[in-house]
Amino acid sequence: MATEVLDLKGLKCPQPVLKIAIKASTIPPGTSLEVHADCSSFPQDVEKWCRDSGKVLVSIVDRGGYHAATIQF
Repeated sequence: MATEVLDLKGLKCPQPVLKIAIKASTIPPGTSLEVHADCSSFPQDVEKWCRDSGKVLVSIVDRGGYHAATIQF
């Protein structure tokens, strides 16, 4: 299973989720996307996006200064 990394640190809401939505159209099923973002609302935003889009939020981890979310496509 392939994993892609998308670094979105420095972007503020709603830009990280919009960038994920754009990237989602190019990601094949079975791929994991690891997203790094430092926006304070990112954990809630990515959780809602995954729920609304039918993707699986595998994990979201606070890495001290940013969050790393793993999304299964």
